[in-house]
Amino acid sequence: MSLYVYIAQSLDGYIADKNGGIEWLNEIPNPGDSDFGFAKFISKIDAIVMGRKSFETVQSFGEWLYTKPVFVVSTSLHDLPKEYSCKAEILNLKPKQIVEMLAKKGMKNLYIDGGALIQSFLSEDLIDELIITSIPVLLGGGIPLFGKLDNSLKFKFQHSEILNNSLVKSYYTRDK
Repeated sequence: MSLYVYIAQSLDGYIADKNGGIEWLNEIPNPGDSDFGFAKFISKIDAIVMGRKSFETVQSFGEWLYTKPVFVVSTSLHDLPKEYSCKAEILNLKPKQIVEMLAKKGMKNLYIDGGALIQSFLSEDLIDELIITSIPVLLGGGIPLFGKLDNSLKFKFQHSEILNNSLVKSYYTRDK
């Protein structure tokens, strides 16, 4: 099984602003209306595992973006809103338990999304690949992509690409 992080961050390492918002991502110039490679990435994914806050953000978009199974990891949510009950499932499990459960369902490639959730999977050394797009903005605070770890984790740089003459998308694989 392979676990992927595909995310954007500010130059100072934040995935959301001081209020938890991601509106700053809408300010990225996109003259060609590109998805910056997200469709290609998601085509190889079997399921999306996201945190509660990410799920709440997705709800605010007004339309459901995913065609893959979605699992919302939460200790506080017990039921999904009715309109999402057939689109996602709640899991109240630890990262290793999630991986084991989804492997038993035949899933091989998981997209892990959401700051705290990514950090919990990293703390258990479960992330195989990081795909991080750096946005040329300094937020000065907010929700960081990375948190404290008990042990350092090493990743190998694979390559970077420049998108729209302003974004840098970098690929890293776990160096075990």
